[in-house]
Amino acid sequence: MENFETIAVRTQTERTQFQEHSTPLYLTSSYVFEDSEDMRASFAEEKERNIYSRFTNPNTSEFVEKIVKMEGAEAGYAFATGMAAVFSTFAALLNSGDHIVSARSVFGSTHGLFTKYFTKWNILHSYFNVNEPETIEGLIKPETKILFAESPTNPGVDILDLEYLGEIAKKHDLILIIDNCFATPYIQNPMKYGADLVIHSATKLIDGQGRVLGGVTVGREDLVREIYLFSRNTGPALSPFNAWVLSKSLETLPVRLEKHSENALKVAEFLQDVPQAESVKYPFLKSHPQYEIAKKQMKLGGNIVGFQIKGGLHAGRKFIDKLELCTRSANLGDTRTIVTHPASTTHSKLSSEELEAAGISEGLVRISVGLEHVDDIIADLRQALGSV
Repeated sequence: MENFETIAVRTQTERTQFQEHSTPLYLTSSYVFEDSEDMRASFAEEKERNIYSRFTNPNTSEFVEKIVKMEGAEAGYAFATGMAAVFSTFAALLNSGDHIVSARSVFGSTHGLFTKYFTKWNILHSYFNVNEPETIEGLIKPETKILFAESPTNPGVDILDLEYLGEIAKKHDLILIIDNCFATPYIQNPMKYGADLVIHSATKLIDGQGRVLGGVTVGREDLVREIYLFSRNTGPALSPFNAWVLSKSLETLPVRLEKHSENALKVAEFLQDVPQAESVKYPFLKSHPQYEIAKKQMKLGGNIVGFQIKGGLHAGRKFIDKLELCTRSANLGDTRTIVTHPASTTHSKLSSEELEAAGISEGLVRISVGLEHVDDIIADLRQALGSV
């Protein structure tokens, strides 16, 4: 199997004696052994088998195997949430005194990890502006171990040149980690450009229907081994039920992303022509500052549209209050269109200086475009904008 769609549908665990067509749920905490020797060999990792569902489970293994194949990776591990994947990946690979170089435009909780928690363990970071990637090498120190970025970024929808990041990481012997949540493995494969590890919040487009939480990290086998050992001891494992749901969700990922992206492009084109929008960002709009980079490394533009509404904080909140069809929620990647005002919600804990540095204005609105008929989405946006 080489084609993405076939991998998504046909990658499954082995059938049991019941000859089921669809993978069953394995809701068990633990597994039994034939005898003491089987038990000894299993714990010694001389055998590849399930021991305890905190370590591995048939459902989580199937989900991970799909993502590994889709991303062109060697191995992976699944987590209870996307942030569990982010934290565990960094924590497993870093020691006190190590240093991270990261894009400044990162998810608010990732920023919190860097600034509030990692500093307690003497793990420091330096941020670069996503629009000034030429400054990255000047931030690298002897103790720098990881280069990290999201692309597209959350919530600003900026694009980083993954090939350029890969070249820098290789030159300086850094571990390049890319958060690929907004793109999914159907739209973008960072490992083709030199990434060592790829992280997903499976809660978003991978699930696609706002049902379950999940996260996954895939990449180089030696690095995933360290992440697995850390996670085996600290316990952030994905539940078998959520893994089963997510693996099923992957079967429809290609068709969903095609429609999400089609709708999102039409929404972005609509917003370009309304007087209430100062600017609009969508990867496949020719007006996007990194349009050529997006076209090089992305198959589609994805489902996230960002725009600056005239009137700042007050206008942004008023616009969201007037929505009738679109949902007010902090999630994204759902079948339903979701609208978020980052400055007053997901990134509200950042200071005005931090917001500005991250490229988040008070008037920034993030739209996760869903699968409703695009005319209905646009009609709701139009009427809400009319009140601003």
